[in-house]
This record gives sequence, structure tokens and C-alpha cells, in this order.
Amino acid sequence: MPEFDPQAELDPQSQLDKMRLDWDQRARENARYYVATGKTDWSDAEFFASGEQAVAEDILTDMGNVCQGRDPRHMRVIEIGCGAGRITRALAGLFGEIHAVDVSGEMVARARQACADRPNVFIYQNNGTDLTVIPDTAPFDFAYSTIVFQHIPSRQVIENYVREVGRRLRPGALFKFQVQGDFRVQSSPDDTWLGVSFTEQQAMEMAWRCGFDPRYRHGAGEQYFWLWFFRK
Repeated sequence: MPEFDPQAELDPQSQLDKMRLDWDQRARENARYYVATGKTDWSDAEFFASGEQAVAEDILTDMGNVCQGRDPRHMRVIEIGCGAGRITRALAGLFGEIHAVDVSGEMVARARQACADRPNVFIYQNNGTDLTVIPDTAPFDFAYSTIVFQHIPSRQVIENYVREVGRRLRPGALFKFQVQGDFRVQSSPDDTWLGVSFTEQQAMEMAWRCGFDPRYRHGAGEQYFWLWFFRK
């Protein structure tokens, strides 16, 4: 099993610039396909229904961990990697306030259009590594990310996101997210499609460094390696 070599990475700014440029190009080519590769010709109804299905599977089945007794309509939520707004729109129907970020300006434009009728949604283009674009007005109650970190070619970038989420969550709140867990996938430092993989131990160590309790995990060794990080 290959170990991560930080010296193999591009310099951080070059890597972030490449992520932004690559995802802008993918958005121009076929944004919905690159967000959800199950179809190349998503209709509006199909695309947003797939987001509702993802939220039903990942969140509605896990409301005890997600809400912890709170009314979801009063919860403030962070979404990392909103893409074309597929998940964002579904989250907006469940939670009180959604703040979503994406590195791609092209994707952000599509997400804003998709959520134009959802006044509780706020979408920002960020720099691909932190959450400084989100107003620092009050702690958040939940954070979520799916099919995003599996495309990032840098553990440093992913860990910085985790740390940033921890900075914005209230104590005890959950960050539920998915990373690449399949080490058969060989990525390179400039590959913004096949991201870096995490072992269970690497994921837990990242949690501890960033101030989280890595309470649950599912899918180690697989593409969809899910992590439940609770803010200490």
C-alpha cells in the first residue's frame, strides 16, 4: 500500500489553480454529468430528484447524529463542493439555512441558478482550501460533503477543509463526508478527477489533528469511504 509523499505534490497554489480551471472546464462541457456521472443528459427533474435521493439516503436515515435533537428547520448547514446545486437544493428543503461553497465559478453560477427560488441558500465561490468566504456570524450545526473530496489530489487541501469546518461548527456537531478509500486507484498530484486515498488510520489521525472525534466510518478500502467526525 503506497504511503503519501508530500514532496510529490505540486505547489499548493498551482494545485488549487488547476482544480478551479479543470472544474470550470467540466462545468462548461457538461456540468451535470461531472457532478453525477450516472447520466450524460440529465433533465432538471431527474437531476434534482437524484439530489433528494442522496439526502434521503445519507441524512434522513441518520437524523439522530445529524440533528441531535434539534429541529432541522432551525439548523445552519455547510456544504463543501456544491457543484451545480444538486444536493444544495435538496438540503434547502430540509434545513433552515444552507451555506455552500465550490472552487469553480462556473459551477457556482449553475448552483445559484438552481437554487434561485430557495431564499435560505447562500452560495459562494471559495479558494478551494478554506471557508473564509462564509460570513463568520454564528456557529453551524452540521456540515456535509459527498462526491467531492474523492476528486481532490492533495491530503493537505482536504485536511485544511476539515480543520476549517471544525472552526465553524458548534461543539458536538457532525461533519459527515466521503473520501476516496480505494488504494487501487492511483492518482497523481495534478489529477483533479481521481483524488488521493485515505486508510482508516489516516482518516482518524486527520480527525484528531483537526479537533474531531472520528466516531464512525463505513466503506474503508472502497471508493465511497464515509466518515462521521464530531466536533470536540
